[in-house]
Amino acid sequence: MKACLCALLLWPCLTLAQPKTPNFRIQVVDNKIDIGYGLAIGDVDGDKLPDILLADQKDVVWYKNPGNKTGNWARYIMARNLTPQDNVCIAARDLDGDGKVEVAVGAGWNPAETSDTTKSGAVFYLNRPADPTQQWEAIRLPHEVTTHRMRWARLGKNNHQLIVVPLHGRHNKNGEGAGVRIWGYEFPKDPRGPWPRHLIDSTMHMTHNFEVWEKEYLPHPAIIVGGKEGTAVYAWRNKKWNRTDSNDDYFKGEGVGEVKIYDEGIAAIMPMHGNQLKFIQTMHDDDADAPLIEMDDDSTFQAPTQITDKLSQGHALVCGDFLKMERDQIVVGWRNPNAAQQVGIRIFVPQPDGRWTEQVVNDSVRMACEDLQAADLDGDGDLDLIASGRATLNVLIYWNEN
Repeated sequence: MKACLCALLLWPCLTLAQPKTPNFRIQVVDNKIDIGYGLAIGDVDGDKLPDILLADQKDVVWYKNPGNKTGNWARYIMARNLTPQDNVCIAARDLDGDGKVEVAVGAGWNPAETSDTTKSGAVFYLNRPADPTQQWEAIRLPHEVTTHRMRWARLGKNNHQLIVVPLHGRHNKNGEGAGVRIWGYEFPKDPRGPWPRHLIDSTMHMTHNFEVWEKEYLPHPAIIVGGKEGTAVYAWRNKKWNRTDSNDDYFKGEGVGEVKIYDEGIAAIMPMHGNQLKFIQTMHDDDADAPLIEMDDDSTFQAPTQITDKLSQGHALVCGDFLKMERDQIVVGWRNPNAAQQVGIRIFVPQPDGRWTEQVVNDSVRMACEDLQAADLDGDGDLDLIASGRATLNVLIYWNEN
């Protein structure tokens, strides 16, 4: 194994640009939502502008990008009342290269019911109409109980899967019992036909969120899942999903609610719906047969660094270079008032000495953050932030004017 530990030792010596005071301007997209469970970003109507998609309590909607930073984002209903229970998640990505996103939705949100699939969980593919401002055809797919998170993954040319992660396994009570069955659904030529499925794993419990890993330095596409036991990484190799080496369990024994890739590290909210934001630096290995992310044989993982413990119901996480520092920053959102009676989102900036500085993004409009996305909405090369607020019942854009 190549010795990668030296990169960690060099980390405090990196010269970073001095952090700026963040300058984000808020635009209210919608202040009359019901819950705002999940957000996705993508071009819905093919006008080459990224739109905002939202899985709200009963409606699945999209907001049309007006093409400027002050115009109204028109709201269109894609689907309504898919199940008697709430919607819970949404995934959007252009899979066929036509410049328009394909959309899937998770519904049937009933986390207390872990046995009856007619009362808990649902997965739908939304088949687009000729006019995307009209309602879309909802195609029901097989599902597990407690459908919770989904994302599209690109596994190769013309090969995409919808990855669906439930919260609980069947008959699971209090995070004990059967493991969560995580599935990859192959996107077929005819969405109304069969969707071949691949069982990714069934050993984790209370899997809260995950990230698709498609970095250029990785030998295989992968996903990293956060749950009750920590994290697990699964790589797509030889036309099947494989759990990687146990060394890829970066937060073993600690509950992980949200997990995101940060440069060549990982950021996580801990425990599930927790108060802590933590970070761990990792390195990759060039050996295609090696575990996905690994230190050299004689080293151990760097212990996770606690960045803050001031969250309350931490529920949203994104990473990116928002401040033009040539190094990622971490943005975290929480949905319940903390000890200071605050809700909102904060940006954490890495310093050369290994510390992290906390900065307010913009608190001028209250945001009890349920979900958070980062995307360049206006094509200026800067990442903007998009947030949905549960208790505040709003969708906000934080325009990046740094």
